[in-house]
Amino acid sequence: MNATTLPKPPRVGLVSLGCPKNLVDSERIMTKLRADGYSMSPDYAGADVVLVNTCGFLDSAKEESLEAIGEAIAENGRVVVTGCMGKEAEVIRARFPDVLAITGAHQYEEVVAAVHEVAPPIASPFLDLVPDAGLKLTPRHYSYLKISEGCNHRCAFCIIPNLRGDLASRRPDAILREAEKLVAAGTRELLVISQDTSAYGVDLRHATYPLKGGGEVRAHMTDLAAALGRLGAWVRLHYVYPYPHVDNVIPLMAEGLVLPYLDIPFQHASPKVLRAMRRPANDAKVLQRIRSWRQVAPDIAIRSSFVVGFPGETQEDFDYLLNWLEEAQLDRVGAFRFEPVEGAAANALPDQVPEELKEERYARVMDLTARISAEKLAAKGGATLDVIIDAVDPESGGASGRSKADAPEIDGEVHLRDAGALHPGDIVRVLVEDSDEHDLFGVPVN
Repeated sequence: MNATTLPKPPRVGLVSLGCPKNLVDSERIMTKLRADGYSMSPDYAGADVVLVNTCGFLDSAKEESLEAIGEAIAENGRVVVTGCMGKEAEVIRARFPDVLAITGAHQYEEVVAAVHEVAPPIASPFLDLVPDAGLKLTPRHYSYLKISEGCNHRCAFCIIPNLRGDLASRRPDAILREAEKLVAAGTRELLVISQDTSAYGVDLRHATYPLKGGGEVRAHMTDLAAALGRLGAWVRLHYVYPYPHVDNVIPLMAEGLVLPYLDIPFQHASPKVLRAMRRPANDAKVLQRIRSWRQVAPDIAIRSSFVVGFPGETQEDFDYLLNWLEEAQLDRVGAFRFEPVEGAAANALPDQVPEELKEERYARVMDLTARISAEKLAAKGGATLDVIIDAVDPESGGASGRSKADAPEIDGEVHLRDAGALHPGDIVRVLVEDSDEHDLFGVPVN
C-alpha cells in the first residue's frame, strides 16, 4: 500500500505588537489559519507571507509598527498588515507601497481572506487540524480572555474608540464556552481583558443567556466573574473602571472565586486634571472605597497607571497626585508621560507641559511608587504565598513565577531556589525569604 504524501502547507510568519487585546486578536487569527491548514514559521525566511499585527495608540507605537513592517518587507517581501494602525492605511502605503493588504483591528475574516489570496491554502484532512482551545502565543498555563471590543468613553487623550469602535460585548455563554475549553486544554489562569471590563454587558442590556449544560448567566461583570471563578482556574480582572458595582466583585475575591487583584486605570488623581481628561467614574471617594475593599479582601492587590504632564497639569495638580499615591498605597503602578496622539482631543488643549518638566514629574512618580512597592513587598517576608510557575531552569534549580498579586509581563515576579523539579503551570506554596522594589524571592514549601 502506497503511503499518502502530504502536501507542504503554506507557512505564515507573525509579528504581534501592542497590548494583550492585540495578542488575543493574533491568537484568533492564528487559530483560524491553522484550522485552514497553514503552518506557522518562526522566521521570515521560511514564511510564504508575513502578518504584522500593529499598534496605533501612541506615535511611538506607530513608529514601532512601521519599523516592524519595514523589517518584514526587507526580510521577506510578502507582508499583510492588520491591527489598530490599519485605520491609517494611506500612511502605511505611502511608506511601504509593496504591502499586499491592510485591514483594521479585530477584522479576522478580512485578515484570513488576505492571507488566502497571497498564499492559498491546500485542502487536506490531514492538515486542517487545530487544538480545541485554539493556538496561543502565550504559555499553555495562562490565557487572555477577551470579553468585549471597543469603548463608549471619549477620554481626551485616547483614540481607541476611533480605532476599535464603541463597546461590543460578547455573549456570556460564548465567553464561558471558550474559557471551559481553555481550562480543559491546560489553562490555569484566565486573564480577563477588554477596554472597559466594568462596562461589560451594558450594550446587551445585561440580558440573561441559557448555558448549554443547564442554568443561565447574566451579561454583567459580577455574574461573569463568578461563573468564570467556578471553572477552577485563577481569574484575574484587568482594565476595571471603578464604577459603584465593582464593590460587588470584592466579596468574590474574599470567597476565592476571583483573584484578589484589580487593574484600575485611574490615570490621575487631581479632579481638575480628570475633568480635562474626560475620565469616567471621577469619584472623589475612591480612597474611601479602596479602604473598604481592603477590609473585605485584605490581600487585594491594586495596580494602576497614571499620566503625568497632561496639558494644564499644574504643580498643585501634581502634588495632589503624589499625596494621593502616598495615601492610596497601590501595589503596582505604571506611569506614562503625556504624548500627543493624532486625532486626540487633548492635543488642542492649552498649557502644554514642557518635556523636561514631564521627565521630572515622571521620575518623581516612579521613585515614590518604587518605595511604596518595596515597603509592601518587604512586609511579606516570612509569609507563605501561592505562586504559579512560569519558567524553570533545571540546571540551576531555579524557577520564576507570580503570586496572586502579579499579572504576567506588567507586574513583579517571584524567584525561587530549590525549584528545579517544578513545571510551568504548577501552583505551589512558597515561603518568602527576601524582596526588592518589584520582586519576591523564596523557596517552595511542602
